[in-house]
Amino acid sequence: MKKISPNHLCPCGSTVKYKKCCSKYHNGALAPTALLLMKSRYSAYAVGKSDYVMKTTHFHNSDFSDKTQEWKKSIDEFSFYTEFLALEILESIEGEEESFVTFKAKLSTGEMIEKSRFLKLGGAWLYEGVIEE
Repeated sequence: MKKISPNHLCPCGSTVKYKKCCSKYHNGALAPTALLLMKSRYSAYAVGKSDYVMKTTHFHNSDFSDKTQEWKKSIDEFSFYTEFLALEILESIEGEEESFVTFKAKLSTGEMIEKSRFLKLGGAWLYEGVIEE
């Protein structure tokens, strides 16, 4: 797992210290919006919190797996070998039960732009997947 000091700026780009930002979600608090869930998932990848990534993935997502050890290993390897350099939110559409966030992530492997769909299930936002346009 990558170590990050609680006093470092949060990887999500909020300009707030990690301990006052995404750390609370990684430690069990529910993200109140899909946008905050998306940002906390990016941070989870950046700091190697694969359990959080798995916990916040909807079962309809193509990456979701009942083979949790293999899934965790795959996330851990991706996080370990990738630097998460910057996150830019391009659009956020918040709904009651369904939301969409479009973002640009700058990684050591290149840039990616994604429109993500989030669904609220049992009071918690979950990442459902990529929306192809």
